[in-house]
Amino acid sequence: MQLGLIHHVGYVVADLDAEIPAYRDVLGMPQVVREVMPDQGVEAVLLGAGPSYVELIAPVADDTGVARFLAKRGPGMHHVAFAVPELERTLGELEAKGVELIDSAPRRGLGGHMVAFLHPRSTGGVLTELVEEH
Repeated sequence: MQLGLIHHVGYVVADLDAEIPAYRDVLGMPQVVREVMPDQGVEAVLLGAGPSYVELIAPVADDTGVARFLAKRGPGMHHVAFAVPELERTLGELEAKGVELIDSAPRRGLGGHMVAFLHPRSTGGVLTELVEEH
């Protein structure tokens, strides 16, 4: 098992509409997808950055992990995501190696990708997301 390229880096922001122009208009990063993800209590936008992306995430409810992150740490880097070809198999291999999984099974993420998160305790203090890419 080997992780692929960095799929995206996720940044928590307080207001998507206030932040998108800096990335889209100033840095020239095209907006790929924007959607509300009610199960996670966030609205997110994916912006193109070469073969990878930047994901901006804003809480839509005060009782979510992202809202707590924003309240405690302020805006900034939230997670890094790597592309993997077979997410379910990768999760099994990582769990067998003792990696602590937040998601033991893939779930739907932004843009319909299947995703899963690894606990920061197993990845040097950094929240890590795996994204199934074909």
